[in-house]
Amino acid sequence: MPADSLDKAVTDEERISVATQRQLIWWRFRKHKLAMCGGIVVLLFYLVALFGDFLSTSDPQASDGQRSLMPPQSVRLFQDGSLSPHVYAVRGERDPVTLQRTYAVDPSQRIPVRLFGHGYEYKFLGLFTTDIHLIGTEGTPAEESLFLLGTDQQGRDIYSRLIHATRTSMLIGLTGVVLSILLGVALGGISGYYGGAVDTVIQRLIEILRSIPVIPLWMGLAAAMPKDWSVTQVYFALTVILSVIGWTELGRVVRGRVMQIRSEDFVTAAELVGSRPRRVIFVHMVPLFASHIIAATTLALPLMIVAETSLSFLGLGLRPPAISWGVMLQQAQNVQAVALSPWMLVPVVPVVVVILAFNFLGDGLRDAADPYDI
Repeated sequence: MPADSLDKAVTDEERISVATQRQLIWWRFRKHKLAMCGGIVVLLFYLVALFGDFLSTSDPQASDGQRSLMPPQSVRLFQDGSLSPHVYAVRGERDPVTLQRTYAVDPSQRIPVRLFGHGYEYKFLGLFTTDIHLIGTEGTPAEESLFLLGTDQQGRDIYSRLIHATRTSMLIGLTGVVLSILLGVALGGISGYYGGAVDTVIQRLIEILRSIPVIPLWMGLAAAMPKDWSVTQVYFALTVILSVIGWTELGRVVRGRVMQIRSEDFVTAAELVGSRPRRVIFVHMVPLFASHIIAATTLALPLMIVAETSLSFLGLGLRPPAISWGVMLQQAQNVQAVALSPWMLVPVVPVVVVILAFNFLGDGLRDAADPYDI
């Protein structure tokens, strides 16, 4: 082996020997290119969820029957050889034969599009009121002239609704997974550490929850939710239900890991110095497999998002006026919508993209769980 290669190998070995566990995991994770890309995509989705009002162009609930099922507009970047983003006005009229509303572009009326334009008022991050949006129009409100992804049957801007739906679906997944992790780690740790009757009760509870048929359960829960509940109440209830159902697998994994290490010397030493069971479980045991919990989180998030989207699509989850990917896809359930207004299916794109991104991210974190293999 050449001297330079040998020196480099020695240097890398020394660097690994003094690195922390977090550094080792990060070094291995960086080598997984798909996982890095997936992480960036997931971060972008959560930024969209955080700055949804700023990124949208119109109020997602604003409707107008005169622009029902308008196709997406094309943004033209150049005018007479110079950079001048704009859209053409769209005129709608009723077809006397089919009674369908048809639209035609009016090139004589050009509407300039610019960054940081004015629009509807909102509270930026809940701190202060503003009407500045990333994209706006000049001379006419964006709510009446700019429809980047077209409109739905009620004449609502699909682009703005998609932005707000991303916030709802992503936050339901995140909140549900956080609650599932808390339940899974806590009950799994208690089950594995104490054993005996406590372990038997918790394991039987897990078996009962896993044996309940999913579709009949959701149908029953959807029927049990009061019709006069607000969107916030339904949102909270759906999140809690997803969490209660979703913690069982992680709970069994944590139980097995705790049972495997509870006889180790460091656990015995912690008990001998007077550490309480809660401290032994959550301070001494859980950090040993924290990497697995992180990987399990990234793999559980897409399942939560798919669950919310599927249930809302079937009418068993969120319902209007709530805005989520599943609620938006409800309007595209029939063949007519797919044939005549295919832009109604646009919420499928973020669902597929975010699921793939989470899966790539989870694979990378799972591979990095053994930080010494770098």
